[in-house]
Amino acid sequence: MDLPYLSTLRALVAALAVLPLSVWSSPTQMPAGDRSAGPGITRAQNDRVPEGAIWTEMYFPSSDGAFLHADVLRPVELPGHTKTPVILSISSYLSHAGQTEYENFEHTGPSMRFRALVDGGKLMQRGYTYVMVDLRGFGGSTGCLDWLGPGEQADIAAALAWIRRQPWSNGKVGMYGKSYDASTGLVGVTLGRQGADAVVAQAPVWNMYNYLFNHHVPRWNHLGTPKSFNKIVQIPPMADDTARYMAAAVYEQTHPECLQNNLTETQNHDPKSSYWRARDLPSKARGSRVPLLLTQGTLEPNTKPEDIERFLDNHIGPEYGWVGPWEHVSGNDVGADGRLRMGREGWFDTVMAFFDTYLTGYRPYRKDAVLPAFAIQDNLGLWRAQTRWPRQGKRQDVRLLTGSYVDTGQAGVFKPSMAIATAMDRPIEHYDMENLSPPPRKSAVSSLAELAGGSSLTTYSTPVNRPLRLTGTPRVVLGLRGTGQVVVDLWDVAPDGSAILINDMISVIDKRRLGLELRSMDWTLAVGHRLAVRVGTNFNDGYWLPNASGELILVHSATLRLFLQNPERDITTQGAASPWLTTYLSDYSAESTVSPGPGYFSLDLQRRH
Repeated sequence: MDLPYLSTLRALVAALAVLPLSVWSSPTQMPAGDRSAGPGITRAQNDRVPEGAIWTEMYFPSSDGAFLHADVLRPVELPGHTKTPVILSISSYLSHAGQTEYENFEHTGPSMRFRALVDGGKLMQRGYTYVMVDLRGFGGSTGCLDWLGPGEQADIAAALAWIRRQPWSNGKVGMYGKSYDASTGLVGVTLGRQGADAVVAQAPVWNMYNYLFNHHVPRWNHLGTPKSFNKIVQIPPMADDTARYMAAAVYEQTHPECLQNNLTETQNHDPKSSYWRARDLPSKARGSRVPLLLTQGTLEPNTKPEDIERFLDNHIGPEYGWVGPWEHVSGNDVGADGRLRMGREGWFDTVMAFFDTYLTGYRPYRKDAVLPAFAIQDNLGLWRAQTRWPRQGKRQDVRLLTGSYVDTGQAGVFKPSMAIATAMDRPIEHYDMENLSPPPRKSAVSSLAELAGGSSLTTYSTPVNRPLRLTGTPRVVLGLRGTGQVVVDLWDVAPDGSAILINDMISVIDKRRLGLELRSMDWTLAVGHRLAVRVGTNFNDGYWLPNASGELILVHSATLRLFLQNPERDITTQGAASPWLTTYLSDYSAESTVSPGPGYFSLDLQRRH
């Protein structure tokens, strides 16, 4: 597609073609030895530079004395001061030497992390500038890593402000990322007038606390993840990096407190602490009008759909997205079998229609009606178009069985002193954060029937007489007495007694009346299937410190709030089933069948709450 504003840019190129090379380069802002001092490097000089781009390196200050490194890619055909829209990725994964580990490149060059965006989105041909900025402590930037805290949030604000001041920027800045650099994009949503003009966030962590803990209970990766970032921040520079880049890349060698603080500060289990409140992105999104294009895996084993609805409820700007039952992947990712891992074609068409709309003034969304606001795949592998997500349906509150259970599960009440000592003194396995999956999983229960034996209370619905979708974020309110943990599981139980775990959440029991949000979901119950709701002890391997209280927990009241949708009203859109869906249906099935008794409640789209 030939964008309208490119004709003007090309005319300007022709008029200025006779000017000397110095006019084409970015202005010299740093001392000799930085690549910003020269005319820039093309693909003919370095095969890591994308086709049609010219690469320069620049530096700019952030807070607390940190200096941030940026790799800038500009269309090679444009004079250096030609103003263009800019797309920013700012991350811990943009080192010249590799994303999450040293990748054995033959020579230095700009990060390959989002080369697919540059090439597949045709950024250079479309007249965009693409900027990659290292967060403090990573790559060529100085300072201590900060787990998306105040320091890194200041880095994001500084990067956006710096880009807008550049002579080659038209003042419009979009952000693009996946995983951690999708979360930096969410920060760009929360910064008010200092924020981005449009954000594409694929599989982000919506609230940083949830990646390491759930309601005071540590997740299995709560130590390995901080250690992994300590490894990433120490990735060495390339032999042919500039002197300034090399010096910044080894910053932690003279600042060991950076690594120590990252291991200890992240082990605060209290979500209301000042540390985690500073990283509560949904709260910071309140009132934001920044356009957002998101992706979220509803069955994602890495960055789970937690607090997404709270973020979107607080955010009031335009929202678009792809949502479905896939793992931690990008919209363009293809598996070894050649299948798209989300199952839907046209990711970069979607991305560039979004950026063109909000960064250039060209309006493909409005003029051509190219895309639905949300394209959603459910557990049957079917895609539909919808105006918003996650909540769009009838609300129903159901009462659950009450009684008691014994806390015999694998997760224990968190002991901060033990965790911090372990973090500092015992080697902990670190992980590839881009491909993080829980340890090999035992079945959550060998049979739902055994849960009646004192370790859980299970409430069954009657079989549904028409297809019925559970959507949005279920919420349970429990009246409890006792000390220990409580887990709430949702199961899809087929007529033959086979059962699949479809949602779960855990919490320390720290109050007598506990409100607990589960993960946002999109799951269709087929005709004849039942919903089973389990309240009780912990049976899965996703949490650490096996130290069950062994106490009797009394459940004297229990209510579950659900949001229901009629699949028969779906507006279908293109897409195939995600390959991950087959894996999930196998891995999260109970080992044996169950024979549920009479249903305790019915799911009814006609019922008023």
